[in-house]
Amino acid sequence: MRSKIARRSGVLLHPSSFPGPWGIGDLGPHAYAFIDFLADTHQQLWQVLPLGPTGDDGSPYSSFSASAGNPLLISIEALVDEGFTAPASPPEVSDSGPVDQRQVRASKLPALKQLWQEFAKTSRLRAEFETFCAGAVDWLDDYALFMALNDTYPAKAWNRWPEALARRGAAALELARRDLGDLVSFHQFLQFVFYRQWSRLRDYAHDRGIRIVGDIPFYMAFNSADVWTNSENFALDAKTREPRLMAGVPPDYFSKTGQLWGNPVYDWRHLEHECFDWWVGRFKRLTQLVDIVRIDHFRGFQAFWQVKQGETTAVNGEWAECPGDAFFHTLEHELGYLPVWAEDLGLVTPQVEKLRDDFDFPGMKVLQFGFDSRAENPYLPFNFPQNCVCYTGTHDNDTTVGWWTTLAPSQKQQVLAYIGDDEPLHWAMIRLAMSSIADSVIVPLQDILGLGSDARMNTPGSAQGNWSWRYPANVFTDNLKGQLELLTTTFGRSPRFTTNRPDKARG
Repeated sequence: MRSKIARRSGVLLHPSSFPGPWGIGDLGPHAYAFIDFLADTHQQLWQVLPLGPTGDDGSPYSSFSASAGNPLLISIEALVDEGFTAPASPPEVSDSGPVDQRQVRASKLPALKQLWQEFAKTSRLRAEFETFCAGAVDWLDDYALFMALNDTYPAKAWNRWPEALARRGAAALELARRDLGDLVSFHQFLQFVFYRQWSRLRDYAHDRGIRIVGDIPFYMAFNSADVWTNSENFALDAKTREPRLMAGVPPDYFSKTGQLWGNPVYDWRHLEHECFDWWVGRFKRLTQLVDIVRIDHFRGFQAFWQVKQGETTAVNGEWAECPGDAFFHTLEHELGYLPVWAEDLGLVTPQVEKLRDDFDFPGMKVLQFGFDSRAENPYLPFNFPQNCVCYTGTHDNDTTVGWWTTLAPSQKQQVLAYIGDDEPLHWAMIRLAMSSIADSVIVPLQDILGLGSDARMNTPGSAQGNWSWRYPANVFTDNLKGQLELLTTTFGRSPRFTTNRPDKARG
C-alpha cells in the first residue's frame, strides 16, 4: 500500500514555455529561475508534458521516440558557458513570443550542429559522451540511426524508406550506419547534451525540494524509432507495415464519429509473452528523469478502442481488453514501488477504476468539470477521495479565465455560489483546489498568471495554434509570489508543514 502522502502542490509548465532566445524555451537560466519561483512559493511539484522529440506540430504526445529528449530544449547558452564557441546569433524573435516549430528548427538545429562539429574536433566531454552512449545502448543507436534516416528521407515515414531499411535488413543497417555516420553521431551528441542538461536541472530541483512529475503517452507515433525498431510490438500489416489496427475513441456526446488517432495499437499478446520488456524498459528510463509518472490515457491499460485499417472515422471500432493487471504486477516486481498518477478522465468504467485502485494510483480531478448542477459530480471537491490530484485545469483545457468566459449564466451562478466573488476568479479557483482534501494539487502557470484563452496550451481536435505558448520574463513579481505562497501555507501544502515528506521513490 502507498505510504501516506503529505499535502503538497505544484505547477504545470512545459519547458518549451520558458522565455528566452531561439524562439523556444530551453533548459537554461529561465528553467532554473522557474524552479526558484517554485521553491520560493513553497511548491513541491513541477509537472511537465512528455519530453520527447516532436515533429512540426510540436505535440509532445506525438514523438519520434519513447526514450529520447527533445533537442530543441537544449540550452545553447549553457553550452557556451561551458566553453563552446558561441554560434551565429539567434533569430530576431521575441523572447516570449509563441513557438514556431519550423522556424526554431531552421535556426537552432544548424547552431547545434555547429557546436557538435566543434565537439567532434576536440576531446572536451569525450569520455563523458562515450559513457553516456554505452549506458544508453539499448535505445540510442537505433534512435540516432532512425533520425539520420528521417533526415535523409524527410517526406517519408519509415515504411516508405527503401525496402531493406524498412525491414531492418542487417546489411542495409550496417551500410546506413557507415554512410550516415556523421548524422548518427550528431543525433547521439544531441541526446548526450539533452540528458546532461536535464540531469543537472533535475538535481537542482531536488536540491530546492522540488519533485518532477513526468508524462508517459499511452500510444507511440507510427513514424517513430520505437515502431520501426520494435515493429513486433505493434499491430501492423505484414505487407505494407501500415497500422493494421488503429487507436482512437468511440463516438460520444462530443463527436458523433469518435476520434481516430491513427497510432498503431499494441500487440499485447506478444508484449505479454515477452514479459512486457519494452514497456518495463520505457518506465525504467523515464523514472531516471522524473520522480512521478503521469500515465496519459490510463484507461487503455484496461481496454482500448481499435479500428481496422481503411476506416476514416472511429465509428466502426471495437473494445479490446489489455492485460493491465499483469503488466502492473510485472512493473511492480521490476521497479518496486510505482510512483504513478493515473489520467482517468473521459470514458472511465468500473473496471478502469478497479485497475487504478488495485494499485493505489491517485486519479485526476479537474475543477472545470465540476459545475454541471449535479451535487454528485465527482469533480466537486466535497466528493474527492484523499488519494487524488486536483487540477484547476490541464494542458487540454482552456485557462480558468478563458473557461469562465464560455460558461452560460446559470453555470456562472453555480460557480459563484461555490467560490464566492471576493477575489479574482483564477485565485478563487486556486484557493478551492488548495483547500480540497486532495493529497496533491497542480495548477497550470497560465492560471496563476490569470491569463485568458490566448494562453491555452492545446485545443483537442484543432490542428493549429497548439503547444506554442510562452510566458514573458519578469512575471514572477513579489505580489504574485506572496499570493501563491499564502494559499499554499494556509492550506497546509508548504513543505514546512510536512513531517513525513515523501522521498524520491514515492508518488
